[in-house]
Amino acid sequence: MQILQDASLLPFNTFGLSCRCTTLIEYDSEDELRQALITARSLGGPLLHVGRGSNLLFRGDFNGTVLHSRILGIRVVDDGCVRVGAGETWDDVVAWALAHGYVGLENLSAIPGEMGAAAVQNIGAFGAELSDFVARVRCVSVSNGAERTFSAAQCGYGYRTSVFKREMKGKYVVTAVDLRLPLLVGKPYAPNLSYEALRREIAPLVPAEFVTPSIVRRVVVALRRKRLPEPAEMGNAGSFFVNPVVEKPDCKELLSRYPEMPYHITDDARVKLSAAWLIDKAGWRGAKMGQAGVHDKHALVLVNLGGATPDEIVALAAAIVADVRAKFGVALAPEVNYI
Repeated sequence: MQILQDASLLPFNTFGLSCRCTTLIEYDSEDELRQALITARSLGGPLLHVGRGSNLLFRGDFNGTVLHSRILGIRVVDDGCVRVGAGETWDDVVAWALAHGYVGLENLSAIPGEMGAAAVQNIGAFGAELSDFVARVRCVSVSNGAERTFSAAQCGYGYRTSVFKREMKGKYVVTAVDLRLPLLVGKPYAPNLSYEALRREIAPLVPAEFVTPSIVRRVVVALRRKRLPEPAEMGNAGSFFVNPVVEKPDCKELLSRYPEMPYHITDDARVKLSAAWLIDKAGWRGAKMGQAGVHDKHALVLVNLGGATPDEIVALAAAIVADVRAKFGVALAPEVNYI
């Protein structure tokens, strides 16, 4: 376990903001986590648990204790699930799975962040979500250090959300995640090509019956690199807003004005819209306020153009929300957590 005072949070936020915290504690096991929680309580002040901060926006210095997991390890457990330590880098998990004959995670390649945060956020991309593969999430209670295992159903997964972002927010720390992954050995591969852009990119490369998991992973990585800036090169937190869900009559009214508007029917009553399209149509793609900007290749990504302050990013997001509401009558909500 490592304890640092007045520590930089630069390694723990992909926006590249030079914020600091009063105390930083990094731990390597569940026992060390329990000790870290005791230490944090003795210090007083607020407590925050972070991964690599690929879904965070620090609004300034954090005057409290920040915890970060270094619990590593990937192994197959008795029931055939793959148990992953919360501190494992997510894309390393995808690579491990494919190298050991497990499939399904390739659509989620190259998403930044760590396993624990991925399970809290329910990461998703290219027609897949992590919740498609979660069997159990192992946790430690913040209040008393007790172990608790949440079944997939108890995690309350939904679009970019889970029970850990809602009613259990701040009450548990994820220590490991059990994934139930299909094993390809001796079986035909059925790639998930439900996402049109992915299917379109793969079609010229190889006939559908010869698509392999490695091809899907390679194309997914290439698509992400083409659309999204690397945080090390241009600070960002990926998709800043969630795709809004509206009632069908509201979607129909919008389509009467914008027949080219993309949409996806989620159930009998609701429709999911493209936040990127709304922001682009509102004229924000490539725009900037101070040193905060909207990426010129993907309107859903807000970027640090170099030396941006938290206030500039917050102001930019607020202006986008106001314009989209005024133009379309649609409310955008941030996917990024403001701290």
